[in-house]
Amino acid sequence: MKMKQPILFAASSAIAASMLSGCAAWDAQTQPAPEKPANVPAALQPSATRVLTLAAQAKGVQIYTCGPDKNNAANYAWNFKAPEADLFNADGKPIGKHYAGPTWEGNDGSKVVGQVAASDRGPDPKAIAWLLLSAKSNSGAGIFGKTASVQRLATAGGKAPDGGCDAAHAGSEARVAYTARYYFYD
Repeated sequence: MKMKQPILFAASSAIAASMLSGCAAWDAQTQPAPEKPANVPAALQPSATRVLTLAAQAKGVQIYTCGPDKNNAANYAWNFKAPEADLFNADGKPIGKHYAGPTWEGNDGSKVVGQVAASDRGPDPKAIAWLLLSAKSNSGAGIFGKTASVQRLATAGGKAPDGGCDAAHAGSEARVAYTARYYFYD
């Protein structure tokens, strides 16, 4: 009888460990269904056939370079270069990153690259615009593998600096802190 107890204990420990690892994998990939955002302008609504699959908080910077103004080459302006942000789930756990493309990449390796479909100034004049983006491409089977639309809402900060860009500063870079809430729809 004494021999069976260690075997039984080892077997139950192995089962418990596999169940816990399964739960950890499930938690990383699935979260409770997020609530749809309220008070979103009609132009920023994805197609009614789209299903909200993920809401993520972004914290990072919007990167600008000083160079000729795109609307008047005789003047200089801060031109948008790329975002650089970390993405967090509802529990505050890191789930991925956001960078040039614009691209959202999950810790699971999946990606979605978007293109702006619509824009709205949003309620905060000191913050970057709210956006609706459509997917140009997807890769991987993870959290962004089937994303068709992305909303950028609840933005704070991130606007280009008001001054400091002229011929003497051409080529310089400004990294402006921002936060946003991203909503991903399949």
